[in-house]
Amino acid sequence: MSRIGKLPITLPANVAVTVEQDNSVTVKGPKGSLSLLVDRDINISQAEGSVVVTRPTEQKRHKAMHGLYRSLLNNMIMGVSTGFREQLELVGVGFKATITGSTLELALGYSHNIFLALPPEVKATAVTEKGKAPLITLECNDKQLLGQVAAKIRSLRKVEPYKGKGIRFVGEEIRRKAGKTASK
Repeated sequence: MSRIGKLPITLPANVAVTVEQDNSVTVKGPKGSLSLLVDRDINISQAEGSVVVTRPTEQKRHKAMHGLYRSLLNNMIMGVSTGFREQLELVGVGFKATITGSTLELALGYSHNIFLALPPEVKATAVTEKGKAPLITLECNDKQLLGQVAAKIRSLRKVEPYKGKGIRFVGEEIRRKAGKTASK
């Protein structure tokens, strides 16, 4: 049996889960609401402040979906109760980030600034302190959407291995390479 799939999901006090007849699950909490359409074969039941995901058979397809849907539901419940947060830092001379409305403006050493429209679900803040790399903080209740937006921002200027310049996640370790050695 799936080690992840068989674990029950405990519900926080301020989160409500509703399961419809067509196997669509809606999770509501203080940070908003999320919904997911679950495969027909996977059964979802509620019992005394917890949600349990079960599968009908031991087929490979059912085993794969069992853990998947349990993880997706757990992420939805965590998202509407506490939310998710991602921080990116811009390492490089002259790198800047400003946010106006739902548009992120980045100066990343190119000949032009990059304007990126953020989805309405993602809340972003940009902080620039003297002597430190600018920080972009993204917050959202949908983990998949947050990761997708963060990866898109990071792909605009990937970290290069020689000087370490680029956009990186806070706490990410970059493998550095040695540069050219001086000739005689």
